[in-house]
Amino acid sequence: MTPTTLFGLCAAVLVGLGIYGLIVNPQPLRKILAFNLIGNGIFLVCAVIARRGAAAGMEGDPVPQALLITAIVVAFAASALAVALVLRLVEETGSGSLSAEGGKGATGGEAGAARAQPVDGAA
Repeated sequence: MTPTTLFGLCAAVLVGLGIYGLIVNPQPLRKILAFNLIGNGIFLVCAVIARRGAAAGMEGDPVPQALLITAIVVAFAASALAVALVLRLVEETGSGSLSAEGGKGATGGEAGAARAQPVDGAA
């Protein structure tokens, strides 16, 4: 088994585990982690493709490497934003769940009703 095939299989496993995590886990934080697994698998596939071109005798191209580094930074920033939004969800609703079984927090409850009322007679 060549290293390229091994890395390709590892990438497929990462993507598969990420999709499984997205489907099975109802918690938002676990969904974020599963989505990050999918992204890491895709980054690994892109790195393998870039490496195969350099190993085939072509001159090494820095563009795929720069694109991967940029994608990793953007994915990190998006993950940080998603975690901040989950923290805000917990702060506002008192529940970290997006499901209807999560209690008052997941359905809006009293906090959502209080925000929906007009302020000082404005209709």
